[in-house]
Amino acid sequence: MNEALEKLEHFVDDGGLHLVATVNPEFVMRAQSDPEFARVLASAELCLADGSGVVWAARRQGCTLPGPVAGVDLVGPIAAMCARRGFRLFLLGAMPGVADELAGQLRAAHPDLAVTAHAGGPEESHDLETLQLIQERGADVLLVAYGAPAQELWIDRLRNRLPVAVAMGVGGAFDYLTGRVSRAPGWMRKAGLEWLHRLARQPWRVRRMAVLPVYAIKVLSAPK
Repeated sequence: MNEALEKLEHFVDDGGLHLVATVNPEFVMRAQSDPEFARVLASAELCLADGSGVVWAARRQGCTLPGPVAGVDLVGPIAAMCARRGFRLFLLGAMPGVADELAGQLRAAHPDLAVTAHAGGPEESHDLETLQLIQERGADVLLVAYGAPAQELWIDRLRNRLPVAVAMGVGGAFDYLTGRVSRAPGWMRKAGLEWLHRLARQPWRVRRMAVLPVYAIKVLSAPK
């Protein structure tokens, strides 16, 4: 987590756009069959292991990862970093009102934080308004909660027009942080069972999570 925050801070200091992706097993499996999504992930300046499944796979391939760095767990520390350094934060996505509520929470926790919220949408019809707001607020760090792969594809599509230093997709983080969706207890997250909690609370995820057994087989059969 600390190393990830240091990298994000350096990205802002360096200027230019840096795409940050929070990669879970579903990302990996989608990239197997979606060349465009695979290209976008490969173009990211930083890919974080969002979940124990990615950490497990990386370790089997000989990579040293101390643990996952989930996007939802990064939002608070990113806000603290922005407040400390005077960076301007922009929250984009989720249902109307959700990002505004989270912005209020972050302001309460960090009175010096400059944060703007906007629901927007990944469709091109929203682009002009969203880009104007980001430009007007002088945002440095952009967190996009459109869900994958829409958020990553949106960032890539507007890569040359986004006036921010860091653009990161955070999926359903805004809903979790505002209490609209409950997170798994700490012991389940530490045991790598957060996916099971999500499935129990959101049964519609079963179609998305159906790729997990295939992912595990591919990891186990991959040459080291």
